[in-house]
Amino acid sequence: MRENLDARADLEHGSLARLVRTAAERYGPREAVVEGRTRVSYAELGERVERAAAACIAAGVAPGDRVAIWAPNTLDWIVSALGAVTAGAVLVPVNTRFKGTEAAYVLRRTRARILFITGAFLGTSYVASLRRAAREGSGRGPLPGLPRLDRVVVLADDAPADFTTWRDFLAGGRTVPADAVRTRADAIPADAPSDIIFTSGTTGHPKGAVITHAQTLRAYDVWSELAGLQEGDRYLIVNPFFHTFGYKAGIIACLLRGATMVPQPVFSAQTALANITAERISVLPGPPTLHQQLLDHPDRALHDLSALRIVVTGAAVVPLELVERLRSELKIATVLTAYGLSESSGVVTMCRRGDPPEVIAATSGRALPDTEVRVVDTAGRPTAPGRPGEVLVRGYHVMSGYFEDPVATARVLTPDGWLRTGDVGVLDADGNLRITDRIKDMFIVGGFNAYPAEIEQLLARHPDIAEVAVIGIPDPRLGEVGKAYAVRRPGSALTADDLIAWSRREMANYKVPREVDFLAELPRNASGKVVKRRLREGS
Repeated sequence: MRENLDARADLEHGSLARLVRTAAERYGPREAVVEGRTRVSYAELGERVERAAAACIAAGVAPGDRVAIWAPNTLDWIVSALGAVTAGAVLVPVNTRFKGTEAAYVLRRTRARILFITGAFLGTSYVASLRRAAREGSGRGPLPGLPRLDRVVVLADDAPADFTTWRDFLAGGRTVPADAVRTRADAIPADAPSDIIFTSGTTGHPKGAVITHAQTLRAYDVWSELAGLQEGDRYLIVNPFFHTFGYKAGIIACLLRGATMVPQPVFSAQTALANITAERISVLPGPPTLHQQLLDHPDRALHDLSALRIVVTGAAVVPLELVERLRSELKIATVLTAYGLSESSGVVTMCRRGDPPEVIAATSGRALPDTEVRVVDTAGRPTAPGRPGEVLVRGYHVMSGYFEDPVATARVLTPDGWLRTGDVGVLDADGNLRITDRIKDMFIVGGFNAYPAEIEQLLARHPDIAEVAVIGIPDPRLGEVGKAYAVRRPGSALTADDLIAWSRREMANYKVPREVDFLAELPRNASGKVVKRRLREGS
């Protein structure tokens, strides 16, 4: 395994546009994307992307303009997004769980020129939702509240009269010659922004992390190498494309290695099992809950999962049992955990193939090559191994800043280039990082710092607990105490008193949750993360 890559992808390709062209030439007849009965080779994907780029140029997109996309994981997402980037645009993926007002904020904030949008998804008309959110304003056209948005392209055969269908948009590019597209693509500098990835906005308005072509290429070539992604792998991409885990560890990684992309718009264990069997899926990254649901699905034995060989996951809580079951029951050779955030291009640390199960389950691995990770106390001093503190990151993949927000940027980027992640973590003597929580999620019980993720890790060991989330709630005597929201395993009769009594035997008293609510499922966002804000609102 190469820790120091000899041929850096950022130097080889320079831009994502040239990566697409190289992949089309290098992997031409190999399947690039499978969507139902539609099968597109790498050569065909390259042609489709160039047609989309031509359409963007014809629509007036200039280098550096922002082009947004608000749609689920589909072939059209891949083509339209890569087409925009090939035309020199900066891609702005919009969270598919955003409401119209939230999407309009991102579009207004980035002054996006074009928006690619799905017609409907999960029972919601995105077109109608956006129209309601942007009907008031000084601009002209169908969305007065978004005066800089020149065109809305619906990724469907039908669209409202004042919007454009995907087919008609592509037809507009026929007047742009192929050499003009190539010239535009070849002019993209490696250090130009390739995308603006917005945070989830859990602590206020979402902020857009600006990442360059070179950062993306270099980081995900390393990610692909450490994961062991190979030409010919078949990759089920359930992680949403608006997130770095879906777009960069998915689409970009596959382009770098010549793997086949099988996008799945919504996670369903039944659909995933069917896809894994039918398409001989070999690579399945995703949050722990995804893999847990596959393992526990009653129909699992009816599906052939023998092609699976790589699982990459990441979360503060990854049960050791999950890692062991993936290896023993599904015979998956490579199970890895990783850690990253939008501000670091989505990657910081990663386990290595060959790491023991307890390291994979208990940590997020070691820093990527050419990346520094430091854990510091409140005074900014490095902590000793095993002592918690804020995680700081410095490296080539750290964002240049938040889009047009120098104040927010100054809060998280130090003058000497360290990114303050806002995550609490612990480094062991070997450099493995364990994320214990977000600083904002920590609560103080009678003077003791309590980290929800650590408590969740302990609670997850209970044989009747399938999933659990912990928050801090006010307490008149101790200031704050823990409250657990738990999902029982099927058939369990576990009570709150049972779990609290068990906790008193298994953990320090200040960590023991004083209240327990049982839920059918935990509230999660499209990235699979538990939305603790909703738990706090209900407590």
